[in-house]
Amino acid sequence: MDLQYPLELVGTFVFAISGALAVRDREHDIFGAGFTGFITAIGGGTLRDVLLGSYPLVWIGDVYFLYAIFAGIFTAFVFPKIMLKLRKTMFLFDTLGIGFFTVLGVEKSLSLGFRPEIAAIMGMFSAVMGGVIRDTLVNEIPILFRKEVYASACLAGAILYLILNYFGVHRDINLLVSISVIISIRLIAVKYKLSLPRLD
Repeated sequence: MDLQYPLELVGTFVFAISGALAVRDREHDIFGAGFTGFITAIGGGTLRDVLLGSYPLVWIGDVYFLYAIFAGIFTAFVFPKIMLKLRKTMFLFDTLGIGFFTVLGVEKSLSLGFRPEIAAIMGMFSAVMGGVIRDTLVNEIPILFRKEVYASACLAGAILYLILNYFGVHRDINLLVSISVIISIRLIAVKYKLSLPRLD
């Protein structure tokens, strides 16, 4: 069975949870949280598809992506105690989301015939832009601009995917390995407070 489609749905689901939880803590109503969850889930993929000229946009062409978004928003509101128990929840779901969307962005770019260099950049864009939009909507400094390993973890995973793809590693194995590496880099960087050098 092809892993790409279910992973895209899972990535959309977890980003919707991330967006909805970001607003829930700020006492917004369910519509505000739902809207933020929706934009967070579709933001990166929509930007990727527009830049690549891929239409219809994935969430317009396939209603199951809307169902995944609604399920994520529903989960954030119906099971708030479970979500907040994990909490680092937003961090956890954001990390899962960037792992899924990076690799799937690379995969889609390659399938449309773009060069590997473009595919790596599109993978990174797919992953980080939903979080940037989410943070902007809730009036926070976007995580991309904080002193954290974030976009660089996505780029590393994208490059790894391209390398493994070049050497003919089975596609499903490549997806899982590359996603796992992105998630691991992010978790390790946060745990040990690692960051890239600053420009002075």
